[in-house]
Amino acid sequence: MTRLRKCCRLFFLTFLLLSFYTSIYAQKQTVSLFTELQRFTDLAKLPEYETGNVVRQTSSYDTTGNNDDGFSGKYSFVRRNADSSLVIFEAFGNGVVNRIWTPTPNDSLLDFYFGGATKPAFSIRFSDLFSNKVFPFIGPLCGNQLGGYYCYLPIPFKNGLKIVSRAKKIEFYQIQYRAYSKNTKVENFSMQLKPAEKIAVESLQATWETIRRSGGMLPSGASDKHLLVDTIIKPGQRIILAEINKPGRINRLVLSPATAFIGNPKQLDIRITWDDEQIPAVYAPVADFFGYAFGSPSMQSLMMGAENDSLYLNFPMPFDRKATIELIYRDQSGRPQPAQKIQLRLSYSEKKRDPLLEGKFYSLWNKEAVTVAGKPHVFAEGDGQGHYVGTILQAQGLEPGMTLFFEGDDETHVDGEMTMHGTGSEDYFNGGWYALLDRWDTKMSLPLHGALDYSLPFSRTGGYRLFLSDKLSFKKSFYHAMEHGPENNNKKGDYTSVALYYASKPLSQQMITPTNAQTKIYMPGTLMLYPQLMKFSILGNISIVGNTFTSINDGHLGISLQEIPPGKYKLYADLESNTEGAEVSLWQRQTLLKDHLSFYGPKKELKDRTFLVPLEVTEFKNSITIQFKGDPTRNKIWINRLIFVKE
Repeated sequence: MTRLRKCCRLFFLTFLLLSFYTSIYAQKQTVSLFTELQRFTDLAKLPEYETGNVVRQTSSYDTTGNNDDGFSGKYSFVRRNADSSLVIFEAFGNGVVNRIWTPTPNDSLLDFYFGGATKPAFSIRFSDLFSNKVFPFIGPLCGNQLGGYYCYLPIPFKNGLKIVSRAKKIEFYQIQYRAYSKNTKVENFSMQLKPAEKIAVESLQATWETIRRSGGMLPSGASDKHLLVDTIIKPGQRIILAEINKPGRINRLVLSPATAFIGNPKQLDIRITWDDEQIPAVYAPVADFFGYAFGSPSMQSLMMGAENDSLYLNFPMPFDRKATIELIYRDQSGRPQPAQKIQLRLSYSEKKRDPLLEGKFYSLWNKEAVTVAGKPHVFAEGDGQGHYVGTILQAQGLEPGMTLFFEGDDETHVDGEMTMHGTGSEDYFNGGWYALLDRWDTKMSLPLHGALDYSLPFSRTGGYRLFLSDKLSFKKSFYHAMEHGPENNNKKGDYTSVALYYASKPLSQQMITPTNAQTKIYMPGTLMLYPQLMKFSILGNISIVGNTFTSINDGHLGISLQEIPPGKYKLYADLESNTEGAEVSLWQRQTLLKDHLSFYGPKKELKDRTFLVPLEVTEFKNSITIQFKGDPTRNKIWINRLIFVKE
């Protein structure tokens, strides 16, 4: 039996059992762990408006506007108790904690107090919220990847919740919750799960696998209609891939091949329009909309992404009378462009939208080739009713070097009130600690979040995050943005974002039309390699500690240049000299580039941007080797970074 068939079988068995419990809970209309878990799998309800609640967040962000978002712990608690324990979260009334994140968990206990109680209802080590050792805090809702520890297990509470850490210090954290009205019935979370809750937690992984691969809840989609279109599009053409002229909703959209949308510039756009509206619901380069990273497929989330040479979209998209899906192939004069064979597969139903209860699906593509100093990059902003469900971001630094632009915080305003403030860009995407090995250092896809890419040489990265159980509802207005830089939005960047939301109408009445100039991927002329993410090969006895390389006798240190594009460069380095500094030679394979380079000096001295050699990088010459000249006392070199300036 294939993995998919096994998932489907488990899904159907679970569905039958949970359907019974769903009907019982629906009659009670009580917010509970079970009803909150249903939000992760009942995707058909994603278009439904939320009423009587708002999503808020408590976090360790520096309230002065500086970048001490957890380093010192100064802003990492609500108040300190007399016994030095820390209140890190306190909410009054009814609600549900739906996300806890940190890159710095500790082993101290967290005490959860419900309804003003003087004794905790339960206690758990902070680290065990994410360790998968304590049920029900298990995957896929809780875990640790990309340097961030995340927990999406819902924790409902009535008449208030207080979380106290017994640690003396807490660093970075975010606790997100949905605050309900006082009339909402809520059942407090308990570590002793009911049978239906236990099944829902245990079956979630298989259910998500089924949804991602097949697109939506199988039982409810059994009556879907299907449309298959094969076509060829040529440069300069705009073609209608599909048109549905009756009320309904699209439940799954698949475009293939994914390889047709690879490259620079990104010249194939997707445009989706509901009911002949003047502002299209979707208008973006296909690559950006489906989570490519700088022209290459990357994202494989629960709801959308690229896999097996196909692009998939699982967000339910209701419309009132007409849906039009178009593909636009922008011409670029003077550059050869091939015709592309495209296949579209649609699953849709004729279930009508209830305008009073449901919004339509919209996205906003926003491109800033050069971010504006002093102003954050805006994902979405406007007036109306709806809820926000996802962000996709590609962020390219325009200043070569470390990705300091990713120090910027996210900020959310709902109906004119700031409801959320983050602690850093990779934190927003549930990650942590960019530019460190096995943390935020490469692309990785998880069901609800992930990194699209990370490259220090190019000074670029990106991420995505879905808001399913925690969709951000608004009645009158919405604002959602990301800073670029640690303070005052002072790091120049090239930002490309896609915001996903449901609403009665587009938030913005200004249509952003992709152009060739906008969709061209920025290619820096200066690239940099840092020791913490260099790839090394060693011959002989060489030790590496940070940026210090020590050789016993005649060691050889090979440095991979596979991340550096082919071309001719001038190679510079930020170096240090010292009384223990070695003499070395530089080689490219077996070709001598520089016979003598000395790191010796009478005292420690920084030598930034020291010219080393001219260098050509090709498919076959994509490394350099440092050969130490044996000396038992002068055997160290210090490299802070290598700088490649393209000729």
